[in-house]
Amino acid sequence: AAAAAAAAAATPSSSGKMGKLGRYGREPEDVTKTCKARGSQLRTHFKKMHEVGAFIRGMTIPKAIAYLELVLKRERAIPFKHFRAGCGRHAQAKIIKAPGDQVGWPVKSCKYMLDLLNNLKANAETKDLDVDKMFIRHVQVNMAVKMRRRTYRAHGRINPYMCHPCHVELWAQEKGEQIMKEKEEAPARAPVARGTVAVGGGVEN
Repeated sequence: AAAAAAAAAATPSSSGKMGKLGRYGREPEDVTKTCKARGSQLRTHFKKMHEVGAFIRGMTIPKAIAYLELVLKRERAIPFKHFRAGCGRHAQAKIIKAPGDQVGWPVKSCKYMLDLLNNLKANAETKDLDVDKMFIRHVQVNMAVKMRRRTYRAHGRINPYMCHPCHVELWAQEKGEQIMKEKEEAPARAPVARGTVAVGGGVEN
């Protein structure tokens, strides 16, 4: 009984630091005008998916889908800003003003992201939201558990051969109409008397 009580005390509760499962990294303020989508343990590289998510953040859903389809056709590219070691340079970087002209075409990551965006679009239509006004406000890419394999080297050695999958979560929010603030007229200032300095000193009015 004492051992069972000690094990129960060591197990983290749902209200402890571990938190509850299913939560997003950042929750929207207005849930009624928001649609969500997420994918777990996606078999694409974490670093490349991170760059794709960082680039489409702030776009509308149709614009992000159209751009990623152009990336699959090699007509547009994804800028590599954070994980850019060893990334090549291309003239397509001039179109999007990528720093250092470092861009890439992560085909596998774009296909997974397109699936998530189509899911996001379907969720928005289910909630009767205007898809053309849905802006992607949150994209978070987390590293998943690495999947281990092995590769055989010379002289009878074995090296790890691991893949780096990822978890992706994103949500879009409908942008409301902006109300223009009326310009307030500045209060009139009283005229200030200006004097001229005399040659011998003092001030002449």
